[in-house]
Amino acid sequence: MAQTLQDTVKLNNGVEMPWFGLGVWQVEDGSEVINSVKWAIKHGYRSIDTAAVYKNEEGVGQAIAEAMKEEGVSRDQLFITSKVWNSDQGYESTLEAFEASLKRLGLEYLDLYLIHWPVKGKYKETWKALEKLYKEGKVRAIGVSNFHVHHLEDLLGDAEVVPAVDQVELHPYLSQLELRKFAESKGIQIEAWSPLANGQIIKDETISKIAEKYGKTSAQIVLRWDLQSKIVTIPKSVKEQRIIENSSVFDFELSAEDMAAIDALNKNERTGADPDNFNF
Repeated sequence: MAQTLQDTVKLNNGVEMPWFGLGVWQVEDGSEVINSVKWAIKHGYRSIDTAAVYKNEEGVGQAIAEAMKEEGVSRDQLFITSKVWNSDQGYESTLEAFEASLKRLGLEYLDLYLIHWPVKGKYKETWKALEKLYKEGKVRAIGVSNFHVHHLEDLLGDAEVVPAVDQVELHPYLSQLELRKFAESKGIQIEAWSPLANGQIIKDETISKIAEKYGKTSAQIVLRWDLQSKIVTIPKSVKEQRIIENSSVFDFELSAEDMAAIDALNKNERTGADPDNFNF
């Protein structure tokens, strides 16, 4: 069980990934993303998750460079994730997209590179490109995002490398149990994007009551539920106080009863697109 913000899970290839990180989806490039990332690193975060389509890789890269100087953090202490966007999928175009991301981030390698969405007829070719980048040591681990069980089964049919991670929308209203069981059986780590369901979950009555009991915020209760469910989580915030608050989840433990109460909230409700039906 994760005890601190720097605690890691060992991925299926032996690489250590922090259980907890900062997501920067919908964070504006420039000062907004630079401040968020620098605050996160200053307050002990070591994992930062971005993507080409977020259009903020330059800012993330600048923040990493500045934080390393200011906080005395070395590159090998950080875990940086990016993703190949749908329009760049395919073998050669993925290799080019990776180099472009690396350049924008100002980094020599990535810790994790993901296929952002399972684009029909393209993701297998894209995976071959990721396998090449992995074998060349340009990325320490490769994985996917928004893949259902059937996408994973299809990919595994002829993959040489099993994905290390599947990053999906996951929160108490969409607990993804079937996917979690399947992923565990294949050694794939599940990671939650939108762990607070775009803020909807913090208004939930059951969670509010549990939060009161522990003297914590509703957000902290949900993020703790992630960790105790063995789910890597990357909540986003652009406020320093919230970045600190989100990560203050290592000084308490939810009881089995409270975990079960949160598990029971599932209604398979998405805030984002369904990976079987998206048009971007």
